[in-house]
Parts: sequence; structure tokens; C-alpha cells
Amino acid sequence: MHHHSQDSDHQHHHDHQHEIKQISKVFLVGIGLNLAFVIVEAIAGFSTDSLSLLSDAGHNLSDVAGLLISVLALKLAEVKPTDKFTYGFSKGTILAGMANAIILSIAVGGIGYSAIHRLANPTNINGFTVSIIAFIGIIINALSALLFFRQNQNDINIRGAYLHLMLDALISLGVVVGGLLIHYAHWLWLDPLISIGIMAIIVISTWRLLKTTIRLSLDGVPDNISIDKIKALKQLDDHIIDLHHIHVWPISSSQNAMTAHVLFKECINSDLAEEIKTLLKKNLHLINIHHATLEMEYKNCKSEINH
Repeated sequence: MHHHSQDSDHQHHHDHQHEIKQISKVFLVGIGLNLAFVIVEAIAGFSTDSLSLLSDAGHNLSDVAGLLISVLALKLAEVKPTDKFTYGFSKGTILAGMANAIILSIAVGGIGYSAIHRLANPTNINGFTVSIIAFIGIIINALSALLFFRQNQNDINIRGAYLHLMLDALISLGVVVGGLLIHYAHWLWLDPLISIGIMAIIVISTWRLLKTTIRLSLDGVPDNISIDKIKALKQLDDHIIDLHHIHVWPISSSQNAMTAHVLFKECINSDLAEEIKTLLKKNLHLINIHHATLEMEYKNCKSEINH
């Protein structure tokens, strides 16, 4: 066990604050760039009558929403717990993710309806304009991805944002190619077809987001937790017979809490019990449980009040 001096603790806190400010700044720049482009792409989609541009704008908008939720997560994590909200507001990020998934589903439905209608009677659109707009999209996505790539890659939000933006760049590339084929080969059916493809991608990621956020909001066990691994921790010390009454739930999208009862096979003194408890908590931390509350129970333990 090593003890921090208060100074080093303060320094650590200060560095952490600084890092959050840095990350927030990157997210805000990313949001600004992408939001501006979504507006341009949506206007271009309506004016050229291109469904592939509109659905690409929809997909980019979903990522802007994702980036906004990540900033929200960083900000909410800083809110101090109160008597009414003892965990702070971190779980707000899970609800925001759910709202994002629901709004996206509605947008997909609207564009999907138009796309199927459009496949039956293709409309003439200016493929060249579509390509130019989508090409600008690639540049913006690549620039934003670069911003995130230069940040600390340990943060799950940062890594998620980076991968998302790279995927966006690939989708925009598909729209560029589609626009050129519409322009040169007059394959008008390609426009609604590309938009259906993009929507399939949105539906898959939205479904995953919806499933995860619903499970987490019902206090389900998060994906990165294995109850079996928790039970296996009883092998850490010979005094432990069993771990039971295990409850694991998310506090936020990145922090998990747990309560459990630890059953010892005999009376042990409180120093040893504390030592074992510390060892358990340390190992729980390694398997993604950041806040553990453990209740101690003793088998074959006669009360020692009479002695």
C-alpha cells in the first residue's frame, strides 16, 4: 500500500481536470465541424433531391449526437453527488444514448420510406454535386478523426469517436463513388440503393445502442462484467467460503458498482478481515468494478460477548 501525499493527490486532480478540459475542447471542435457539415449536406441533399446525401447527413448527425453525449458524460461526471442524487448525474449519459437511438430510428424510417418509393421510379439527380459534397464530408471526417487520434487513446469515448469518424469517412467515400457512377453511367437507382445501405448501418448501430442503454437503465449487468469472474475471487484467500448476494449495476457509461456478501469459514480478527476486503476490492477493480460494498459474514462464529 502506498500513500499519496496531499500534494501529489492535488496534482493528480489538477492533471485530470486539465485532461478533461483538453478532451472537451477536442469534442467541441469535432462537434462544430461536423454539425456545420451536416447542415450543408442536408441542404444539398434536399436541393439535389439526393437520398444518399440525406441519409449520409442523417448518419453524420447521429455521430454529432454521439459526440455531444460524450461531452455530456464528461461534464456530468464532474457534478458532485447530492443528498438526492447520491451517484451524481452520470447515468444521464445512458438516457441520452437511449434518446439518440430513438430519434435516429424515426429518421431512418422516414428516409427508408422515400428510398423504397424512389427505387420503383428513379429520379434524375446531379451525381457530380453529390460527389463533391460527399468528398467535403471525407475531408471533414478525416480532420476530426485526426483530432481525436492525437488524444489519449485510453478513454473509451475518444476511441469510440475516432472509430466512428473513420467509418463516416468510408461511408462518404461510398457516396462519392455512387455520385460519379450516377453522373457518368446514369445509374439513377444507385442513389436510393446507397441510402438503404447507409440506413442498414445506422439501424445496426442504433439497435446495439438501444439494447445496451435499455439494459443499463434497468440496472442490468454491464457488458464488460462477468459474474463468474466475481464468484471466482473466493479463491483469493483460504478463509473465504463463498461470495453471494452479488448485485452489479452501472453508475454511468464507464463506472460500475457492486454489493456482495463475503462468507468466511471461521471467526477471524478484524485486521485480517480488512486485509482480505482490500485484496478483494483491488481484484474487483481489475475486472471493471470501481465501487464495491462488501458485507462480511462468519460461519461457526460464536458471539464473544460472554467471554
